[in-house]
Amino acid sequence: MLLLKSFAKVIDNSGALVVEVINVMGGARVASLGDEVVCVVKKARPVAQGEGGSTSASSNAVSKLKKGDVARALVVRTVQPVRRLDGTFVKFDDNAVVMLSKQGTPLGNRVLGVVALEARQKRWAKIASLAPKMV
Repeated sequence: MLLLKSFAKVIDNSGALVVEVINVMGGARVASLGDEVVCVVKKARPVAQGEGGSTSASSNAVSKLKKGDVARALVVRTVQPVRRLDGTFVKFDDNAVVMLSKQGTPLGNRVLGVVALEARQKRWAKIASLAPKMV
């Protein structure tokens, strides 16, 4: 469960490292697993600046977000336990999100951690296919 002003870890390679939730899409007050939120980037991966052509072009292309950018994100892990339909509860060690574009596609091309099964159930099959493990 993510409230306004909650911090979350970013688990893709979009360039952001830590984000703060500033709005929950759909009019809800809190966001749970599989919900879309609007975030502001609080900490981002530094962009390497080299002289001439010594810097590879791929390192600059990876960092799509910088500090202060506002973007949408999908909640994939929460510390608050969430009840599933079979009666079990699932909770994680941290709050984590995957950054999205305005069209709803993932900004990064890799997801670097486990993703809750609720992401697949709530129309996010693309993110579920990028994840190395579903829990």
